Amino acid sequence: MAAQQQTFDYVIVGGGSAGCVLANRLSADPDVSVCLLEAGPSDWNPLIRMPIGIIGLMWSRMFNWAYYTVPQKHLGGRRMFWPRGKTLGGSSAINAQCYTRGNAADYDHWAELGNRGWGFAEMLAYFRKSERCEAGESEYHGVDGAYCVSAPRHVNPLSRAFIEAGVACGYPRNDDFGGATEEGVGLYSVAQDNGRRCSNADAFLHPVAHRENLTVITRARVRRIRLEGRRAVGVTYRRGRWGGDRTVEARREVLLCGGAINSPQLLLLSGIGPREEIEPHGIPLVHELRGVGRNLQDHLDVSIIDLERTRLSLRLGPRFLFVDLPRAVYQYFVHHRGQLTSNVAEAGGFARSGDDRAQADLQLHFIATVEQDHGHNLWNTIKHHGYTLRVCDLRPKSRGRIGLASADPAADPLIDPNYLDHPDDLAQMVRAVKAGRAIMRAPPLAAHRERELEPGETVTDDAAIEAFVRDKAETIYHPVGTCRMGSDAAAVVDDRLRVHGIQGLRVVDASIMPTLVGGNTNAPTTAIAEKAADMIREDAEG
Repeated sequence: MAAQQQTFDYVIVGGGSAGCVLANRLSADPDVSVCLLEAGPSDWNPLIRMPIGIIGLMWSRMFNWAYYTVPQKHLGGRRMFWPRGKTLGGSSAINAQCYTRGNAADYDHWAELGNRGWGFAEMLAYFRKSERCEAGESEYHGVDGAYCVSAPRHVNPLSRAFIEAGVACGYPRNDDFGGATEEGVGLYSVAQDNGRRCSNADAFLHPVAHRENLTVITRARVRRIRLEGRRAVGVTYRRGRWGGDRTVEARREVLLCGGAINSPQLLLLSGIGPREEIEPHGIPLVHELRGVGRNLQDHLDVSIIDLERTRLSLRLGPRFLFVDLPRAVYQYFVHHRGQLTSNVAEAGGFARSGDDRAQADLQLHFIATVEQDHGHNLWNTIKHHGYTLRVCDLRPKSRGRIGLASADPAADPLIDPNYLDHPDDLAQMVRAVKAGRAIMRAPPLAAHRERELEPGETVTDDAAIEAFVRDKAETIYHPVGTCRMGSDAAAVVDDRLRVHGIQGLRVVDASIMPTLVGGNTNAPTTAIAEKAADMIREDAEG
């Protein structure tokens, strides 16, 4: 539907994972009008549909915000690359499609913090509601939702060798990380439908785009929330760099779904947040809310890379380009199978770094190629056969922030994850390297190994591993927490996701997580939006 009316019941800011769910659920009522504003373009690029297209999308500047952090003082002053989806579907359009939920205790902890209705039993109902599980219905999986979850269509032999190596190291085999437990090693379930990526736009938005009461506007960068006193009444946005300001009004609510970076940035630009973050940029303080942009958490990740002698891995050399790729293209477009259906991170798991750990505190992503610097460093991927094991700390103690670098709404925000600020995090990353190396050196994988590329054979003691972590660790793309849910003075939203002190304004995305879940964040964000949609409808009915 074209944007003819400028007043809607609900205005959703951000067409990412959460925004697509809200647009679907709220517009299901024909008496309710919904406007969805997305800063990026439509998700037209064929690489978005092709699972292995993640490799190309990591390079994109059209569909990827391609943020950088401020220099990280505990990581050698490096500015870290933070890719985030900038299109319909958000990061679900450019991610590795791994379907995990984290540990049940993660959600029970949210409830223990005073957030009513956010324990795992309640959240499981929303995971099941959103899901269309290819394997069938069970206690833990639903089949009536829109979010298609399936087994991978392509599995490299090295991915199976990784699983065998993990079992040889004492980790249990797990064929369903979304089942009774996430612990163990196995193949990831993927957000794919018939061999194609199932982004949240594919699942929730495109099937209902025909609804007369749903308006979707792309390339619409929201510049500020329009407030009348302490009530949100709409937003101001701009289409394209040189377009003029436009406004849309919200009769009922403005719903921020920009994610852990863009949602707090927009609040700050609108004068909502810490005084010291807003006033230095000449922005009038409307409502001091100290938690906006604080509590930033992310999974820091380190890679162990082995060169391979059995030539089973993906190497982007002449043979791949002239022999393997044409065959893969045929298999993909004709049979919806083959190498192009790979999500790259086909296998992985969740492990305890020690017997004293109550639950898995490390996550593993195995990649059957040499993967360095988020795929930006392709030379070794072209030159060598090899494989990569990425290991992350699931529950970091360090906390960072999102701030303003400028009062210009088109400028990137200040991103400071403050990695390794807490000393326990560095010790945990050392344990991560040791656990990952043990798997890589177990016989099922050692049979394929030529030599270790990273960290390198000379990196053996803890001091050397610490230096390696500081030099090479990167994000695994799970920022959360910057509009934290809670009832204390540092919380931004209450347990119904309403912004404290402002009427008609909610935040619905990963930024509301009080603490980071122990796994990939897209499925949890989807469940958060499902729950939010129910709460919004309930509150509207009084």
